[in-house]
Amino acid sequence: MANLMNAMYAYNQQLKAQIVAGKTPTQLPLDLAKLHTAEMTDKNGRTPAWNSFVNVFIASQQTIIDTISNVDLKERYNASINNCLGCHKTECTGPIPKIKKLLIQ
Repeated sequence: MANLMNAMYAYNQQLKAQIVAGKTPTQLPLDLAKLHTAEMTDKNGRTPAWNSFVNVFIASQQTIIDTISNVDLKERYNASINNCLGCHKTECTGPIPKIKKLLIQ
């Protein structure tokens, strides 16, 4: 899971740079469904809260590439990152400072 989370972090850094540069992302190169099957780093397993956060996160990541959305791209991106923060406040608090850096001010 840690490797997948690091890949998602790097991907979201790229998304942030594209959005700040005025570009609209058009694809999600990561297979986010792997969140449902990746081996958990701490071996504790997936909690019901974690499962619900994952589904919301995947949906919010998909809204970023939605070219017909009426919601501002920066707002959609930040909502996705805030979903990361919401989960990490309950499941694994360590990376919160790093994740906060992904937000577009």
